[in-house]
Amino acid sequence: MAFDEKAYFQDKPETRPARYPCPRCKRTNEYAIRWMRRTKRKDRQPQGGDDRAKYDKLRDHLLRLDDEVICKTCGKKFEVPPHHSLLFTDQLDGLPKDDDTEAEANAPPAAPIDRSRLPARFTKPTKGWRG
Repeated sequence: MAFDEKAYFQDKPETRPARYPCPRCKRTNEYAIRWMRRTKRKDRQPQGGDDRAKYDKLRDHLLRLDDEVICKTCGKKFEVPPHHSLLFTDQLDGLPKDDDTEAEANAPPAAPIDRSRLPARFTKPTKGWRG
């Protein structure tokens, strides 16, 4: 009898945001992508030697369910890049959180620029396109 992986995982649907550029209109938008989170079940550990070794190698992961999305700008359907269709959850822990990037974007601006230290070519008023 073959080793049935599905018997040792618990599936839970999940939605995660992702940013993809449309290949037609070239605009980047954020899309809600459906994933299936598969976590290893602790209550169904096999007792046999071979199956036990295979079970120990299994890792929690996410499987992407959506292969295509519809562009929010032009309305055309395009394929999601296939290189991230499976993600291991232990690799997600090392990535920065979305909240951290938003906090950096909303951070107060740096100190104002001291215009007296700039060269004259940056402080003179322009004379127009002929000047």
